[in-house]
Amino acid sequence: MTALPVPAAVEILEGCSPGEIPARVFESDAPLLLKGLVAGWPAVAACRQSLAAAARYLSGFWIDQPVTVYVGDAGIDGRFFYNEDFSGFNFKSGSAHLGQVLQKLAEQESGAANSAIYVGSTAVDRWLPGFRAQNDVTLPTRDPLVSFWLGNRTRISAHYDFPDNLACVVAGRRRFTLFPPDQVRNLYVGPLDRTPSGQAISLVDFSQPDLGRHPRFVEALASAQVAEMEPGDALFLPSMWWHHVESMASFNLLVNYWWCTSPPAMGAPTTALMHAILALRDLPDRQKAAWRALFDHYVFDADESVYAHIPATGRGCLAPLDDASARKLRAELLNRLNR
Repeated sequence: MTALPVPAAVEILEGCSPGEIPARVFESDAPLLLKGLVAGWPAVAACRQSLAAAARYLSGFWIDQPVTVYVGDAGIDGRFFYNEDFSGFNFKSGSAHLGQVLQKLAEQESGAANSAIYVGSTAVDRWLPGFRAQNDVTLPTRDPLVSFWLGNRTRISAHYDFPDNLACVVAGRRRFTLFPPDQVRNLYVGPLDRTPSGQAISLVDFSQPDLGRHPRFVEALASAQVAEMEPGDALFLPSMWWHHVESMASFNLLVNYWWCTSPPAMGAPTTALMHAILALRDLPDRQKAAWRALFDHYVFDADESVYAHIPATGRGCLAPLDDASARKLRAELLNRLNR
């Protein structure tokens, strides 16, 4: 039996405050665990008492509008995933008010065969208006997307996000297993166009990895890092790092912040990836080699030499993009795709 590598621990920073997170955190190319960053949040204090106390505190903010809830039976062991033939998923989705979700979690807290309950990526400012007036952090951006994630013992398969991410544990315990972007080949990623929650996921079951089917996962683990998180801890995840998330208590609540430094008009790089699959992947090898050279020149290795020989008035999209030029290029792409 192959011995699995033990991932290294994520670097820990002590003594950070929500209003004064060191700049080096946001410049880091690797994850950082900020111990106790949000331990002073009133929400953390309420959740430390009990689920009932958490519900009372949150009830001061939530609005009378349902959230999307994902539910799987006890047989999925908390792992939200595909069904056997990948024609669908092993869970169902529905709508419920936040108070109903918390009540259901309370009912199942002492149960032996609990369903897996998960409310993912729900906008804090829309569903919990006023929450951030008491519970917030200062980030190097004026308009982050702030979401909450709520549920019991669940496992979310390894995936990546394009924005930078600060994940703050409000209740429960979480384990993040993290992989640098270059490990994508060793994570056995599933479909791009049919996913459980919008992002492509690793098909490896981290609790019982099948090395017969996924032998390169051993290589991924050799490059992995693990963050064990308690209430009040926060984790900085750089853009594009793969992360597998385990919620390890009967009641878990996390608030996360996503932000991008690129203009919104540039759009999501995943769109370019999908278009490349359509337009490039199945070309003959000699043509793919030619296009690889063009992509290296114009995208991955691009510097001033790409456009320095062209008069400034004629450089077009080859010049560094700002919001206006990004929007113009986006409009041109839409016109071409619609022909």
